[in-house]
Amino acid sequence: MARPLALAALLLLAAGGDAAWLARGEAAVAPLKRELKAALEEALARGGPEAAIDVCRLRAPELAARASSPLVRVGRTSDRLRNPANAPAPWMEPLLAAYRSDPEDRAPRVVHLPGGGVGYAEPIVVQPLCLACHGEALAPALRERLAERYPEDRATGYRVGDFRGLVYAEFAKP
Repeated sequence: MARPLALAALLLLAAGGDAAWLARGEAAVAPLKRELKAALEEALARGGPEAAIDVCRLRAPELAARASSPLVRVGRTSDRLRNPANAPAPWMEPLLAAYRSDPEDRAPRVVHLPGGGVGYAEPIVVQPLCLACHGEALAPALRERLAERYPEDRATGYRVGDFRGLVYAEFAKP
């Protein structure tokens, strides 16, 4: 869904500035990234892609909540959602579009939000383990299970190195 250009104009995107916010954002999302990857690797080894679906469906929100606090909300989003609960906030939409239009750009971003908060976002890049559930060639049983859990799934057809979405931290007004 396109947002008015006025919203994008309100957002100040900083690729190299805001070093303190970049560091805070990276630190805020690190536990989610690390723990989710470990849980996915374990699930894939133990039960294959069908077990990994439940990690993203059940464990990822728990891990995001655990990485969050009253002053920072951590999560994942995409412009090709599997889970509608991960829909992007308005401030994330211009970033999704920017990363999608320039796949070589992997730099984290800081966004100064209207109202004084700060957003941090970094791209999620498809890794080999992601292809088990997000790739181009999925087993019929897996496709069926995804369709049961996520009838409007748009998160397949990826290749290694593709832009998948964002991991983010949204900081309350300091």
